[in-house]
Amino acid sequence: MTMAPWAYPMWIAHRGAGKLAPENTLAAFRLGASYGYRAFECDVKLSADGVPFLLHDATLERTTAARGVAGERPWSELSCIDAGGWLNRTYAGEPLPSLAAIAAYVLRNGFLLDLEIKPTPGTEHATGVAVGRACRELWQGAATAPPLLTSFRPEALQGAREAAPELPRALLLDTLWNGWFDVASALGCVGVVTNYAVMDAALVGRLHAADLRALCYTVNDPAEARRLLGLGIDGIITDAVDRFSPDAAGLFD
Repeated sequence: MTMAPWAYPMWIAHRGAGKLAPENTLAAFRLGASYGYRAFECDVKLSADGVPFLLHDATLERTTAARGVAGERPWSELSCIDAGGWLNRTYAGEPLPSLAAIAAYVLRNGFLLDLEIKPTPGTEHATGVAVGRACRELWQGAATAPPLLTSFRPEALQGAREAAPELPRALLLDTLWNGWFDVASALGCVGVVTNYAVMDAALVGRLHAADLRALCYTVNDPAEARRLLGLGIDGIITDAVDRFSPDAAGLFD
């Protein structure tokens, strides 16, 4: 069968280069780019006053110098938090980036984005709406493809669909829970992104038969990467930007 055109490359750097530099920061994106990556995965949520910004966890303590629920703080506070010093002193003072700052960076460089909508619990639909609206505005008229909007939360993807139906969406799956395929179809998804451990030939075949792309996270083992490439996977999200080349070959010897 002939599938719809796909704008995104095979290799996608997870949270920028999130194991080598502070995850979800511009420093991580720049480091990933230095290894030749041109597509990046990152997490986005909302500040208390509705500004989309990058952070994985609901709380601040794992990856910043602050504590508490990030989504309960206004952007004026969040933008001043050190999000780099926790990794090492080289990155001390690296800020939490807004989605607008990340958009400016990737658009200026012609990079692509896999944008995971990671809502603060209880704000799933509202976060999806806000992120969809922001992406529609930030990528309006761009020469590169818009972000691929992904989420584990169907409510977030539904919100994004309502705000910006033209933007591509993909359902994230850690397990193949009952009804996942129907949910992905109902949301008008263009792909499904799974934990690499659940992806097999049958699942790739089912997705491709439905004209859906098959992507996996977070693949850091060369043997697993080779297995997935052999299955005809459409995208691999990895932390191992220093070991996996994003060129056509894909794997370092």
